[in-house]
Amino acid sequence: MLAVDATAYRAAIALVGVAFLLAAWVPAWTARRPLSMPMVLVTVGAAVFALPSMPDIDPRAHRALTEHLAEFGVLIALLGAGLKLDRPLGVHRWAPTWRLLGIAMPITIAATAVLGWVGGLVPASALLLGALLAPTDPVLAADVQVGEPSVGDDVVIDTPAPTEWPDEDAVRFSLTSEAGLNDGLAFPFVWAAVAMATTSGGIGAWIGGWLLADVLGRIAIGIAVGWAIGRVLGRVSFRPPGGLTALADTGDGFVALAATCVAYGATELAHGYGFLAVFVAAVGLRSSERGHDYHRVLHAFAGEVEQVMTVLLLVLLGGAATTGLLSSLTWSGAATGLALILVVRPVAGALGLIRMPISARERRAIGFFGIRGVGSIYYLAFALGKADFADADELWSITLFTILASILIHGVTATPVMERLDRRRELKRARAAAAATMMVDRRSRR
Repeated sequence: MLAVDATAYRAAIALVGVAFLLAAWVPAWTARRPLSMPMVLVTVGAAVFALPSMPDIDPRAHRALTEHLAEFGVLIALLGAGLKLDRPLGVHRWAPTWRLLGIAMPITIAATAVLGWVGGLVPASALLLGALLAPTDPVLAADVQVGEPSVGDDVVIDTPAPTEWPDEDAVRFSLTSEAGLNDGLAFPFVWAAVAMATTSGGIGAWIGGWLLADVLGRIAIGIAVGWAIGRVLGRVSFRPPGGLTALADTGDGFVALAATCVAYGATELAHGYGFLAVFVAAVGLRSSERGHDYHRVLHAFAGEVEQVMTVLLLVLLGGAATTGLLSSLTWSGAATGLALILVVRPVAGALGLIRMPISARERRAIGFFGIRGVGSIYYLAFALGKADFADADELWSITLFTILASILIHGVTATPVMERLDRRRELKRARAAAAATMMVDRRSRR
């Protein structure tokens, strides 16, 4: 149980209130500065839990609570990510996403696992480290994701160039869609690490069942159930049968929570990947009536809930950093985390996007901004609930260090880099528009 005296409890409540005020104010203040809301909130959390008589929030002692808090934070972020993507689903339209998932992510998992193993982790722990640190986090990547969904006349149904979409430049679209899908696709490798830690007899004893159930089966179930629920919700939201009132007409944003819970719960009961299903359900719901302004209502509500969870999780993360969770960090573990952020992910992203119709600057940005965050905490807590890993304490320390390093490095660089890319993109569009106008003028003179 969490033990805390009354005075410390009241102080904590007041300070959490301050954290929520900061969450409302800090984004506007940091919009033009090399800072981010996660940087501020982690600092607040570290200061709060450094005070005497504060409760013990070590996630190692409260693994199940940590798992479920992180789980819900990721879920609501996945729904928001799916709702705000304007680009219709398609093989060519989502080509950058498929490349990041099919090429960059396996490279990242393998390279991080090798670094962990070379650094002294046993093979199962090294594989788990690669799996939990590979996904781009949907919770903390807001600064490099697309904005709210376009509705009404702003929606474009198709465009010849799959990397040019209103309000969805290649960098923001790629990182948002990747963050939505890779949390579900990282799970097979988490299960592989669990199988490696719990099964004797070598890789041959578990790889067949893993490929059939954890790779093919759970992914297929997640996609199928998520898409079906998204389409059903789209029907009852916009075109309900039998003269029923459309959910969109009610204007209630809490339907976003309903979509999240139904998709996740139903998929998990069917033994599929619930994270994958939530994002797919959101994409399916959006595709049902792409231009309806109800999508902004749902997205706004999901965003409010996500912000509450983000504040809570980041404050706790900062507190964990000052209460012993970094105590098992080694030089090799820190080097692994920094290598992932500065070398492994950027190189893997660049390899995955070779020959894509994206500029070199955009490819570098997509590779660099593979932000680590809350999803990694969830995967670690989940895996430790399924198996005993020999290097559990070191895994906690490496994971937290990598997240904190990502918050700092990406928080400092996201605003200036994205602003520079936005200026170049607007200049390119202006030049293209000017060239088109000149061409029309020349034709009219003939």
